[in-house]
Amino acid sequence: MLQAINPATEELVREVQPFNQQQLHRAMEAAEGSFQRWRKTSFKERAQVLKAAASYMKEHCNELAPLMTEEMGKPIKEARGEVMKAAWCAEHYAEHAEQYLATEHIESDASRSYVQYLPLGPVLGILPWNAPFWLAFRFCAPTLMAGNTCLMKHDPHVPGCAAAIEKIFEAIDAPSGILQNLPLTRDDAEGAIRHPAVRGVSFTGSTRGGSAVAAVAASELKPAVLELGGSDPAVVLADASLETAADVITLSRIINAGQSCIAAKRIIVEASVYTQMVELLQSRLQQLTLGDPALETTDVGPLARPDLRDNLHRQVRESISSGARCLLGGEMPEYKGYFYPVTLLADVTNDMTASCEETFGPVASVIKAEDAEHALAIANDSEYGLGAAVWTSTERGEAMARELVTGQVAVNGIVKTDPRLPSGGVKRSGYGRELGPHGIREFVNAQQVWVGPKKG
Repeated sequence: MLQAINPATEELVREVQPFNQQQLHRAMEAAEGSFQRWRKTSFKERAQVLKAAASYMKEHCNELAPLMTEEMGKPIKEARGEVMKAAWCAEHYAEHAEQYLATEHIESDASRSYVQYLPLGPVLGILPWNAPFWLAFRFCAPTLMAGNTCLMKHDPHVPGCAAAIEKIFEAIDAPSGILQNLPLTRDDAEGAIRHPAVRGVSFTGSTRGGSAVAAVAASELKPAVLELGGSDPAVVLADASLETAADVITLSRIINAGQSCIAAKRIIVEASVYTQMVELLQSRLQQLTLGDPALETTDVGPLARPDLRDNLHRQVRESISSGARCLLGGEMPEYKGYFYPVTLLADVTNDMTASCEETFGPVASVIKAEDAEHALAIANDSEYGLGAAVWTSTERGEAMARELVTGQVAVNGIVKTDPRLPSGGVKRSGYGRELGPHGIREFVNAQQVWVGPKKG
């Protein structure tokens, strides 16, 4: 049984029976059958469906957002923002997919030669709980606009969100079978990947989970896109606008109670401004309100599960034992709910647990660097390579971006996902790209066409 437990109250709010093998097979057949029709539709016809889905989400935002607050603890004001961002993603691909997948004419010895981008078939999206609507549309909007159909295996802890996403397409009378929710356990994921109807896999989640998915997909010779964990550095140099940097880094660190792969996790500060930056961060972090995510006044809600909180607390305590100074938080609350206080660790080094491992919660770790070169070395000294931020002069920041081993760099800004721009990681943060023109080309057949006769 798939169960959703409200992390603020620890109460069971929803139970869903997972698919059996017969139900899964019927869904796969439906995805394949709908693909044969959907692939022949025009970009205009596909765009009409995505725009209708976006309009529905906007109109029903106040019904959809509370599902996230209830099932995974996202503060309600953030949950509404997520629904609107998912709608934006649908609109963006509705408007730009045809341009992104336009046929490319390339000169050769042929009378005419070109590359055209054709759909592959049903694509399986294996999604996490931390951004249920945004990550679903980050997966399905480009996939559908490319002419593929979508099979969505959402996290077992957000079954209500998953069902609501499928119902969006039912409510707008989208063609049957183009997006289906697969309520499956984690143990059932391998069978879904191996099913002959599935032509590609998109996975967002942990590095360990991504490794398992990649191995199965590779054994079936199916393409996969993996967006995995991160321990993103935010480098702050002496010539940065410290007040602005502190504002943005604070926001980056505590969005979704810090449960974000691309959040600023290692704050690396040049020595000459280190003390000042720590003070600026502390003054901002201590003003945040931890509490009931259903309240408009709440800045930081609970963590999604008790095991996540226990692991985060272990990382904090181990880092303190290794010499980190705890300036805020760091103590496990005794009241109901999976809450963890906003925590600030100073004098962290890159060999401490809070740096070596991904901290998935409202814990900011500040590291001192001797100079810009040392800061860059610390930033790259990680098994992860998802995103990074640099706070310095524009010219210097852009030069440093070339040296950062990450899939995404923000110079004097927040690391974020944007439908217009590709995102993804390197090293143990995954491979492939999502969003932008690059993301929609991950699950297509880039077919080369040579038309004779051969040139004279």
